[in-house]
Amino acid sequence: MPIPKAELHLHIEGTLEPELAFALAARNGVELPYADTEELRKAYLFDDLQTFLNLYYELMAVLRTERDFEDLANAYLARAAAQGVRHAEIFFDPQAHIARGVDMGTVVEGLWRALGSSETQHGISTRLILCFLRDESADSAMATLDAAKPYLDKITGIGLDSAEVGHPR
Repeated sequence: MPIPKAELHLHIEGTLEPELAFALAARNGVELPYADTEELRKAYLFDDLQTFLNLYYELMAVLRTERDFEDLANAYLARAAAQGVRHAEIFFDPQAHIARGVDMGTVVEGLWRALGSSETQHGISTRLILCFLRDESADSAMATLDAAKPYLDKITGIGLDSAEVGHPR
């Protein structure tokens, strides 16, 4: 049995595994630029943060519906539980989804479907942390915060992430 752990800094979109990426792509009619899961898995060999971010944002295209976000979170929670995780603080990037036409409610409600029952289903307590993209404007962050207001009962905190080069704060 694995020792109990806490996952204190996890970006949920970064947990998307190739098999789920292809399943969601098929469900949503999204074509991925990879022949199969093995080719995509090879793309997970990152050289630096920007290489990771390029794939991270590219794969977000498959996340379209509440069910997609729920499936993403549940897949992570199942893997985490098997590894002994008992608490997870989960970051998410609503600006990137909103820019693709996916509204805040779709993202938060989908994630919350999994997180709201994570203690019962997976034995993991969770907290949801909204992140602002450091390479976007302060106005974009404020618009994102405004969009999040109806969901603040589900959001524990605010974080900052994405490209660091030229955006050190």
